[in-house]
Amino acid sequence: MDEVSMPTYKTHQQFQDLLTGSEVLLSCLLMEGTECVFGYPGGNVLYIYDAMVGNPDFKHILTRHEQGAIHAADGYARSTGKVGVCIATSGPGATNLVTGIATAYMDSVPLVIITGNVPTTVMGTDAFQEADIISITMPITKHSYSVRDVHDLPRIIHEAFHIANTGRRGPVLIDIPKDVSNQKMLYHPSNKLTLRGYCPTPSPDSNEIDKLIQAIAESEKPVIIAGGGVVYSNASNELLEFVSKTKIPVTTTLLGLGSFPSAHDLWLGMPGHHGTYTANMAIQNADLIISIGSRFDDRVTMKVNGFAPHAKWIAHIDIDPAEIGKNIKTDIACVGDIKAVLEYANTKATPSKSNSWINKMQENKSMYPLRYKDSDTELKPQFVLEMINETTRGNAIITTDVGQHQMWTAQFYKFNHSRSLVTSGGTGTMGFGFPSAIGAQVGNPNRLVVSINGDGGMQMCAQEMAICAIHNIPVKIVVINNQVLGMVRQQQEIVYERRYSQIDLAGSPDCVKLAEAYGVKGLRASTKAEAYRIWLEALETSGPVLVEFVVPKEENVYPMVLSGTTLDQLIMGDFE
Repeated sequence: MDEVSMPTYKTHQQFQDLLTGSEVLLSCLLMEGTECVFGYPGGNVLYIYDAMVGNPDFKHILTRHEQGAIHAADGYARSTGKVGVCIATSGPGATNLVTGIATAYMDSVPLVIITGNVPTTVMGTDAFQEADIISITMPITKHSYSVRDVHDLPRIIHEAFHIANTGRRGPVLIDIPKDVSNQKMLYHPSNKLTLRGYCPTPSPDSNEIDKLIQAIAESEKPVIIAGGGVVYSNASNELLEFVSKTKIPVTTTLLGLGSFPSAHDLWLGMPGHHGTYTANMAIQNADLIISIGSRFDDRVTMKVNGFAPHAKWIAHIDIDPAEIGKNIKTDIACVGDIKAVLEYANTKATPSKSNSWINKMQENKSMYPLRYKDSDTELKPQFVLEMINETTRGNAIITTDVGQHQMWTAQFYKFNHSRSLVTSGGTGTMGFGFPSAIGAQVGNPNRLVVSINGDGGMQMCAQEMAICAIHNIPVKIVVINNQVLGMVRQQQEIVYERRYSQIDLAGSPDCVKLAEAYGVKGLRASTKAEAYRIWLEALETSGPVLVEFVVPKEENVYPMVLSGTTLDQLIMGDFE
């Protein structure tokens, strides 16, 4: 059995009084250190919302859609490392969370999701707004609870937080019927919990790590693929020390960006579908691949049977044993918390025989940098990202939606710190970027948060601008507006021989006027000079600002590796 010490935060509640399930819920959330809950009320969570009245310790932000609530909780969790919390009512309220739950599950984000349900007396009768949210979300949650007895509620809440934020992180759902939320109990806060059979963090196998150290010593062309697991394990310093001792070049996946400083001489860029030439060619020619917290997903490996064809060893460090060998055959399996594995490895690490290899990587970086054709008459999206990077000095928290702008951000914004990029990787969820920025700003009130969106994804959760205005949440909202579904258009141009279908976003609302309608300052630029001027104005504005950059719709993201081809078969675009 695992016995876990619980936090001992005090709340306004008198713990030895009779409390309703709703009051117990709020007290337990505060005891877990919850700073803010994002939610949307409805009939079957009204007792919970009633308990918030007159509770000065409990902070709740009313989003304008349940999807906005869960993406905000997600952004809060990714940017802080804490558990994000959201609440929705039963039926459509709960099902509106499904996309956000899947997003968090794929990217291993710790969330506690609280849903209401119909009273237990009418469950199973197709009552008004009844939905079996446990069954609906079972494949996309780490664990789920259906609370049938109020006396189980404190234990369940504390277990949910522990499960969500240990081992491989993930979302945990708690479904509370309406009558349970109003039942009373004598509440005594517990300072420990016991979870039989739950051992989320296995101790690293020193023998496997020793094998890795030996392979490094023999390797002449090693490459590290650092993924989101490095970020979630807070292991960036250990990774930097490991690289310094072993002299191994590093490529970072989309979710791993920031886990290793982009300014470092041994950083090669992002690998995969829109990865750099240097990163992709390094993987294809390496004799040792070390995946650290990366799951070898298809956007990184591309054609699996052509991935890293010269590798003598493939090593995988991951907290989840199910990922080892799942996509790529593994020779050295180091299962455990990445921070712990690297701490041990650093006690024995010695340099690889990589001097010539490093020189080749530096040559590739010099000969094949990320490039685009600049213009004196048009505002290019890559220029916008370079400008944002330059003016924020790489120190902002950046959130993105999904599409071309996401890839340009990954390419042209230089991330030097963990938890500075918040983006949907596994599910590629449009609509994620802006509400996740709200959560990131709430969790990091003293940091600059910039939300970079396309004109397509921005329209999916644009209504959340209302809460930015109401609460003066100073997110800088960037809209890269090319009036088209850009990534779909690029695929149709290159793969489908310019047979364009249903991509035209003309007729979308004026983003500046829409922002102003919500009470948010709106600015627009279509030239370089305008871009610099209005962006600096946005940065100097204390509250939220939406900045629309009008860019050409024909611009593509390069390099690009097509599905079914190997990483060395890059399309370089204008610089072929």
